[in-house]
Amino acid sequence: MSDHFLKTIAKKSRADFRCYYTLQNLKAVKTLCIIFWGLNLSLRLLLSLFPKNITRIHNFPEFNLTNWIFVVVAPIFYVATYFLYKEIKKTHKATFIMSVNVVAFAFFIIVSGMISSFLATYIPSDNPITFMIALTVIGAVCVFEYSETWLLTLLSGIIFTFVLLKLSSDPTEILYNELIAAILLTGFFFISRYNYSYRANHFLQLVEISQKNIEIEKASNFKNEVLGMVAHDLRNPIGAVETIAMLMELDDVDENTQENLTMIKASCVKARSIINDLLEVARNENASFETQKTEVNMLLKSIVNTWRVAKKLPNNIIFKSEQDPAYVFLNTEKFHRVIDNLVSNASKFSKETDPIEVLLSKEDNRIVIEVKDYGMGIPANMLPRIFDRFSAAGRAGIRGEQSTGLGLSIVHQIVEKHKGRIEVESEVGKGSVFRMYLPEADEVF
Repeated sequence: MSDHFLKTIAKKSRADFRCYYTLQNLKAVKTLCIIFWGLNLSLRLLLSLFPKNITRIHNFPEFNLTNWIFVVVAPIFYVATYFLYKEIKKTHKATFIMSVNVVAFAFFIIVSGMISSFLATYIPSDNPITFMIALTVIGAVCVFEYSETWLLTLLSGIIFTFVLLKLSSDPTEILYNELIAAILLTGFFFISRYNYSYRANHFLQLVEISQKNIEIEKASNFKNEVLGMVAHDLRNPIGAVETIAMLMELDDVDENTQENLTMIKASCVKARSIINDLLEVARNENASFETQKTEVNMLLKSIVNTWRVAKKLPNNIIFKSEQDPAYVFLNTEKFHRVIDNLVSNASKFSKETDPIEVLLSKEDNRIVIEVKDYGMGIPANMLPRIFDRFSAAGRAGIRGEQSTGLGLSIVHQIVEKHKGRIEVESEVGKGSVFRMYLPEADEVF
């Protein structure tokens, strides 16, 4: 963290930082105006409503005059600050007038605290509370440049000395009061500079985070563009290889050649599956996500029937529902892919005789969809990483099916975009259950 206690912020960030802290200063001045005016108005009402023998305080004439001044001047500062605040919100540019307004108000508050201490006893060292409070509040709330801090410190010291010399002629008393003032003003200087340094470092951190976020977003977009382009362009040569293999099969080929052609076609299918996963990742991160109210029973029945008719899996797929009808806002195309991934995964790690169950139920205001198998299960040490992209938890299936490490990551991503969540329970040798919780239609999860 950089130290800006005795120096200003770097030139390249100075204008932006000035706009940042000027906006905060003007907001603080508006608040302090209201508080200061409210306190003095309360005192004015107190003087007006109660008898003089109760409200008559030490140095009453001077107190009465300064109180009227405070009551009148505070709203003037508020009005000026209000319009300057609107201007900076509109233009996002700090001006010299704005800085003058903040410094002038700070000086007004400091002098007010100083005068209040003088009025209390004529000897500020006997009662420096209001002077100390004014210096502390201004130093901690407002941000000043190095030169502005020195200006306020020196002007306050000069005014203090001038008033003290007018009211006292005792050299010892003057020296003692000057020492007290020097201590208070030194404290103000250090508080103000610490506040500046803290705000400057905070601002620079925000700028750095913002820049990093922009860089990350650009890198992510570039990665997805390249990913999509490469995956898309790989389809043609793989398709050509698969077509050639199929044409060669039309001729009379020996057993070894047929075995090689079968391996080529299987490799092409696998490569095409990987390409589809890569394209799905890119689409999920970039594409807009639209949903519509969907009756989930009908959708799941349709998906299960498609698997049965196509006979792509050796397992028996069973659908059971405890909630009919069940409505959820879904992107049906994306959610179809979720169920496909989970069912194909279940089959990959199950024996042909093991059934795969797709279950639907309701829990509170959530629709629960489960894909359950009775296969080999997932080791406990793999479960925390099961939904990570290119996860090390990816394994070959019991029939040698290879994993891209993307399927469950895509599933997790799609479920989250539906404002739902997915979890997994598994025991080695007994199977796995992937459970999705989706907000029921017209409900917020």
